[in-house]
Amino acid sequence: MPIDLDQARAETEGCARVVHLNNAGAALIPTCVLEAQTAHLRREARMGGYEAADAAADDIARCYTAAAELLNCNPADIAITDSATSAWHAAFHAMAFAPGDRVLTGMSEYASNYIAFLQAQQRYGIEIAPVPDDENGQLDTAALNAMIDARTKLIAVTHVPTNGGLVNPAAEIGRIARAHGVPYLLDACQSVGQMPLDVAEIGCDLLAATGRKYLRGPRGTGFLYVNPEILHRLEPPMLDLRGGRWTAPDSYQARPDARRFETFEFNYAAVIGLGVAIDYALSWGLGGIEGRITWLAETLRRRLARVPGLKLHDRGRRTCGLVTFAIDGLAANTVHRRLREQNINISVADPHSTLLDSRQRGLPPLLRASVHYYNTEQELDGLIDALAALRAEAA
Repeated sequence: MPIDLDQARAETEGCARVVHLNNAGAALIPTCVLEAQTAHLRREARMGGYEAADAAADDIARCYTAAAELLNCNPADIAITDSATSAWHAAFHAMAFAPGDRVLTGMSEYASNYIAFLQAQQRYGIEIAPVPDDENGQLDTAALNAMIDARTKLIAVTHVPTNGGLVNPAAEIGRIARAHGVPYLLDACQSVGQMPLDVAEIGCDLLAATGRKYLRGPRGTGFLYVNPEILHRLEPPMLDLRGGRWTAPDSYQARPDARRFETFEFNYAAVIGLGVAIDYALSWGLGGIEGRITWLAETLRRRLARVPGLKLHDRGRRTCGLVTFAIDGLAANTVHRRLREQNINISVADPHSTLLDSRQRGLPPLLRASVHYYNTEQELDGLIDALAALRAEAA
């Protein structure tokens, strides 16, 4: 369905208070998410935590079915976590690595993921092999195909890097992974909620996602998709009585579904809020959301290009809602602070968050404006005017 901008903004309290262009950091939550969370917290206060969870069993279960609808999988393939990082690390560290195993990744991989590769390199003796970019800046799928060998244990790629609007060719990577029988872990932290994602079409075996970004859910929420065909090969790094069953004094058995990656304690108010946020996104339609976000981002890039001394740094054959740039003579942190004083929210992409890509391109700290469907052209113009004024002041 088309995005009803007036309705979207009326259902988002923050739209009346700030120009929020930091949606790849944490988007503004809609009223329905806020109300769902606070209602459950009140239920806990009245009834007790365990009793409130029992009373809200249907709402909690809906989070799994909503996430499954979002990704086109079964609810049993979904594990709820407290972040995309927790989901990604649970999946990665469930792999049984051995000396000489290779992990293929991208040049724009996120720091949290790459640090895990380095830990595994030190612990198990694996090899980390970054796949070069193609002429458009995205992962070169021909190079990926050529780099796969008998030692390749995992392909792990970030769908949308944190430092730009690039969208990596996830489905092409999936076809290559399947052809070679190599497990494929996709970090969809920045893509979930801003574009349709179909795990069957993408061909990934594992997908990590967050609630707080484009899904507009609560902070402290995330989820993991696990292809049931590889579940038997994955031993979670930590099992408790939720993820496993103590079957005898000297034995245990992991759950037969993705929830083996969960632990007992949950912030159920946040889980319920996440389910409501996913349903809210589904009600708008991910195709409509992507269309408006893409249009807003392209509009912003065109207008930013007219600001004197400003250079855009986005690459990719396909781009999305993240827009990165730098301004001659202005430090990114200073611009970020000055804009926040005017109630304009953007963020700064530190070079250390994507070290390989930043060093390869010689990138400074970048300003990142990330749009969502509730943003307006007038808000984009306000950002442009503020940046132009800061540039003129510094000249």
